[in-house]
Amino acid sequence: MIYIKTKKEIDYIRESCKIVAETLQLVKSNIKAGITTLEADRIAEDYIRSNNATPAFKGYSQGNAPGFPGSVCTSVDDEVVHGIPDNRVLKEGEIISLDVGVLKNNYFGDAAISVAVGKVSEEKQRLLEVTEKSLYVGIEAAKEGNRVHDISAAVQKFVEENNFSVVRDLCGHGVGKFLHEEPSIPNFGKRGTGAKLKNGMTLAIEPMVNQGDYQVITASDGWTVLTADGTPSAHFEHTVLINNNEPEILTVA
Repeated sequence: MIYIKTKKEIDYIRESCKIVAETLQLVKSNIKAGITTLEADRIAEDYIRSNNATPAFKGYSQGNAPGFPGSVCTSVDDEVVHGIPDNRVLKEGEIISLDVGVLKNNYFGDAAISVAVGKVSEEKQRLLEVTEKSLYVGIEAAKEGNRVHDISAAVQKFVEENNFSVVRDLCGHGVGKFLHEEPSIPNFGKRGTGAKLKNGMTLAIEPMVNQGDYQVITASDGWTVLTADGTPSAHFEHTVLINNNEPEILTVA
């Protein structure tokens, strides 16, 4: 079931999304060589809770995996998404995806950014730039009357034109009343297919882009998704409101 949100619900979602965006910018400002992913996680959790909100990912369970132990997903280099914060020390030249979810007033916000740790290679920098740009290309297609896969096709076309690949085993999703709602929003697809986009829908659009092949594997922890060929991956995400011909990005500080 695809939920169409009321104005009041959208206001609650917008509030959660603002905290998401602020948390991501705070954590980003602390990313440097020498910090651990667990330290980044603590910065995120402290800020979220200081806003009378709850980290949406902490304790979240999917499939047979145990509850996620962190407040932010910290995925480094070949880790695509769902990296678990721990004592791993970030090193110069790595890239890290930071994915944050917030629950406040019983409504969710969700977003992600990928960040360079110090100076990175030209190819990693290009991966970051193409992945972020693909998110905005997808958002441009998130208009009333379009179809879900118009978003998907736009992302795929842009990424593949730049000689990278979109992950196919994972996708974006509706968000708001629940952390994960219908519709699923893959990052590949055929224009003109999928559910019709309607005003009041709130969607988490999130390209996951690999430097090499699109295939992925899941680590033994049941959470961390990695590229099968060991190449780096990047991930950007916004929660977006379908609002006539001007999709509104809710996850802005």
